[in-house]
Amino acid sequence: MSIDSILNKALAGERINVEETVMLYESDEIEKMGHVADQIMKKWHPEPMTTFVIGRNVNYTNVCDTYCKFCAFYRAPGKDGGYTLSNEEIFNKIQETIDVGGTEILMQGGTNPNLPFSYYTDLLREIKKRFNIHMHSFSPAEISKMVEVSGLPLEEVLRQLKEAGLDSIPGGGAEILDDRIRKKISRMKGSWKEWIECMKTANKVGLHTTATMVIGFGESLEERALHLHRVREAQDETNGFLAFISWTYQPDFTNLGGEKTPPEEYLKNVAISRIVLDNIPNFQSSWVTMGPEVGKKSLSFGCNDFGSTMIEENVVSAAGTTHKVNTNLILKLIREAGKVPAQRNTKYETLRTFHENESIDNDFVMQN
Repeated sequence: MSIDSILNKALAGERINVEETVMLYESDEIEKMGHVADQIMKKWHPEPMTTFVIGRNVNYTNVCDTYCKFCAFYRAPGKDGGYTLSNEEIFNKIQETIDVGGTEILMQGGTNPNLPFSYYTDLLREIKKRFNIHMHSFSPAEISKMVEVSGLPLEEVLRQLKEAGLDSIPGGGAEILDDRIRKKISRMKGSWKEWIECMKTANKVGLHTTATMVIGFGESLEERALHLHRVREAQDETNGFLAFISWTYQPDFTNLGGEKTPPEEYLKNVAISRIVLDNIPNFQSSWVTMGPEVGKKSLSFGCNDFGSTMIEENVVSAAGTTHKVNTNLILKLIREAGKVPAQRNTKYETLRTFHENESIDNDFVMQN
């Protein structure tokens, strides 16, 4: 089967299988795949609009007993440099976010064995008492740690988090959803089935989620393809993933080491993901890891969203990648890509459309 016939099949609305997905990964016809991904994106989003959310990534603790080889952010329990933010520090960060028009807090941290489950539920309640903000927080790995320290079933943990104020769950920790590569890079993080089960259970209790993918760990092309198909199958069951985000492994200062994945490989992965995942409406650009210019190009490779302004981010930057983008620069980049910028909330509802030459007041400029 030729690449053209696979792409035509996808354009016609037919599903491509794992073998055909691998064939796309083997192909170097990146521009052709990007063009088809862009056409598929326009079926979902016919308006020439690219959205973004004003949010902050609050890394509440870096203490972690999962010991992923690719992470430069964590500190082992009891080691120097470990921290857990005080509630007041977290409240101050949230207030700063609201002051610049922010609507989302992406609160993620290490799997800290010293924090009881009540830490999370009490913190969420205190946040919701003080602020009207969407808590898009706690990846499946963190939730697994909550299950472990509480002794409660997964569904009960998720239900209590939701009742305390959790609004949705980010897709962190998916990396590659195949156990061979997971055992190589994050032996203690859990199987791909556990990640999927956490997301499906979250959807069951009424929490929407996002799905992610990180390439560049030395995974096979078949493992990349399997990742996409496993996400697609889960979405068929629950329809809980509002968005898909892929990025590349950042090797600097990590135990795993290795080489950075080139931008062309990232753009190919974005395009193939959009072609395979025919049941997920939104695809985010990953300018945090790839830089603003590649992020802009991804808007013609299947992405309809520029992600978060990331007022603060510590995990990727710990691995030496520090692409800082303020909101007005996001507006500029989206316009340069020929799109109309629009601010959204976490549910992908448009809050504000920015007309030509319109900028945002009270912008928050990141410092390196």
